[in-house]
Amino acid sequence: MSRGMRGWLSTATAVGLLHIFGLDSPFLKQLVFSVAIATTAHPGTLRTGLVEYGFTVLQYVAPGLALFYLLRTVLSSSTASAGTGNTTVLLFPCKTTHARLFPKKHSFEYSYLVVGIPVGWEGLAGGMVSSSSSSNKEPWYSWNRKGWYHVNPADYLYRGDGHLGLRGKLDTYLISQGADPAKYPHAYLVTAARFLGYHFNPVSFWYLYSEDMSLAAMILEVNNTFDERRMYFLTPAKSDDDALEGAEPICATNGEMSKKKPAFKQQWPKDFHVSPFNSRKGSYSLLASDPLSALPEGKSLIDSTITLRSGKGHGKIVARLFSDGEGVDPTTMSVLQKVKFLLSWWWVGFITFPRIVREAARLWFQKSLHVWYRPEPLKESMGRHADGAERALEMMFRKYLRYLTEQCQAAIAVKYIPSGISSSEADLMLSPLATAGAGDTQEIEFKVLTPAFYTRFVFYAHDLEALFSEMQESCTTWISRPDLLPKLLFKKPTPPTEAQGPLDYIFFEAIRRLRRRPEAIVRPLTSSHVPTPSSGKDTKPTTSVVDIREFRISSMDAFILSETEPQLRRQYRSLVLRLFIADRLAFGSLLFVDAVFALFKTWLAWTLASAWQDQGQIIGGLLGAVAYGML
Repeated sequence: MSRGMRGWLSTATAVGLLHIFGLDSPFLKQLVFSVAIATTAHPGTLRTGLVEYGFTVLQYVAPGLALFYLLRTVLSSSTASAGTGNTTVLLFPCKTTHARLFPKKHSFEYSYLVVGIPVGWEGLAGGMVSSSSSSNKEPWYSWNRKGWYHVNPADYLYRGDGHLGLRGKLDTYLISQGADPAKYPHAYLVTAARFLGYHFNPVSFWYLYSEDMSLAAMILEVNNTFDERRMYFLTPAKSDDDALEGAEPICATNGEMSKKKPAFKQQWPKDFHVSPFNSRKGSYSLLASDPLSALPEGKSLIDSTITLRSGKGHGKIVARLFSDGEGVDPTTMSVLQKVKFLLSWWWVGFITFPRIVREAARLWFQKSLHVWYRPEPLKESMGRHADGAERALEMMFRKYLRYLTEQCQAAIAVKYIPSGISSSEADLMLSPLATAGAGDTQEIEFKVLTPAFYTRFVFYAHDLEALFSEMQESCTTWISRPDLLPKLLFKKPTPPTEAQGPLDYIFFEAIRRLRRRPEAIVRPLTSSHVPTPSSGKDTKPTTSVVDIREFRISSMDAFILSETEPQLRRQYRSLVLRLFIADRLAFGSLLFVDAVFALFKTWLAWTLASAWQDQGQIIGGLLGAVAYGML
């Protein structure tokens, strides 16, 4: 392989990695391309210099980082207690058990570490546990203000709004559930905190207390492995509640704790997809002790049992989290105790997800359990994070929805709730008549349930068809008043849309020709329902429906062409065309299309730069870098 070919492939690989890690800055990519050109032109001198520079940086950075963490542990050992009132920050070494009772028996037990912090507290406890609002911009030298285990408010409840802090986000959530935050002036969060910036948190427990510190309610914040979330606001069941009859743990360990009367009981229907080996039907029951009830005696213990029952009421799974010893106050730990604790527990958070994968593999390969394919989340749940394409299209769809509302000739207010972005705050859009207060304003709540909606919406040529199909068939969105959609979508006539230039015409003509209605999101219930020729199930011939309508560009295409700035127009046409190409040629994989395009783009610019190197290496390199940025 020639030196030029190796250089081109290396550059394309580097650019691809930048794209995968989300570093899509054009300047950064041009810099990488320029360095690669220079390295090829002067392979000996420049590469030797880069290697020497890299070793020099490592020589000083590695010892510096080691000293940094050592000083953080030592200098933070005298931090005052972060307790507020009769609560305090604690580290809870725990164990978690999981017992599946049918259709196949399976159980396991693992060590687990959670931290407990008073909701509303911000600071650093003994250099080990910290919490701070995202708005607190700290300089780089304030390294001793962040502990090894960090609780970021942006990670909890609804996404984003970390500047509100845990207490602010809790109050907002309680109001959304119709509860009065004043009834719960004290709260305590037990969760798997971030360690070195990483965490995987299957469930967090919020303990809500009345003024006299009695446990008055709980919030279970459940996350699945698909990056979706469901919060359950629970108030304790009455002592004579028949609904909890037989809800005691079917299996128990640590007999001393299991004999204690639980401080909190409740049962509620299941409506969230957690495990691929369970359907979304059934119910949960919770038995939980109060972690702060024995704190005046110098003790604090975790003990929570969640039982999953089938739709017929049979106990199916029992999961339990309980303390393996008393909670540890980080402010009372010596330096030696901190080092020993970190060496014993640093790895637990990193292997939580691999442990889940291992147990799932055992259920699939050894127990031969059927897999329930993931359904789209319901209205009460929270969808996964949006990827780069979905985030870009969400912003464009929001602009388009606002445009439709402002063009609406009826008094309508649209409450738009996005999905998958950092801020899920509702956006209220008013039509001109609603703004003027003329007549009775009718409100539509438009909630996107999964960010997949944004990439699916651009495939439709007609808005009304898109919204009804995505709401009723694919269940990617929820609309409170579908009957008002015709009033919203049938806007005033607009002048014919014209392309702003030859590139616009080429791109949007290609988009028009490649556009086709997306397939509805319909999944078989379990892996046993997948039709196969040998099974004899659902193998009868099916009639394929072909859309023979002739389409012009969609209404959203026309809006982007006529109502938006050039940069947004370029971003939209490029993204939508790549999505359509991926749908036709790459099984819907936009990443594959981007990788192929990056290879072609790098090859073309590399060839141009190499051809001009005979006229001057500097000119060739600059020309190649400029060409790369223009493509």
